[in-house]
Order: sequence, then C-alpha cells, then structure tokens
Amino acid sequence: MRRFTIHVHPRARSDRVEAADDGRLEVWTRAVPSDGRANEAVTRLVADWLRVPPSAVRLATGFRSRTKVVEVADTA
Repeated sequence: MRRFTIHVHPRARSDRVEAADDGRLEVWTRAVPSDGRANEAVTRLVADWLRVPPSAVRLATGFRSRTKVVEVADTA
C-alpha cells in the first residue's frame, strides 16, 4: 500500500493533479467542499492520475481539511 500527502484546491477552474517538488500531490477540483463532494472528486482524480481503479484509493486522513492523506492499494 502506498500513501500520498495531498493538498486540495476546491472550486478550481479545472480538474487536474500535479506532483510537487516535495513529494506531495497538488489536486485541483471543480467540486465544492460540501457533502463530501470534493473528497470523492479527489479520490477519483488521484485514481485516474495513477491509472488504478477508484476502489483502490481510500482517503485516510483529512476528511475536513485541504491537506489529506490517501492510501492506494497495490493492484496486480
């Protein structure tokens, strides 16, 4: 299992993921941070970026924060 620290930018103009120089991921999402919409969008975007199924990505910490940690299950 791999873990990634993520900084989220909700209500962005577009959806995108970029790797930062310090090893974390920067995620921009158009989703609003209410009712878990941004969290769902972040897990989907990270899954697409890593080319794994969305079910392999789980939000571990930061449910109500812009700084989050996601865990990605190994897919073989």
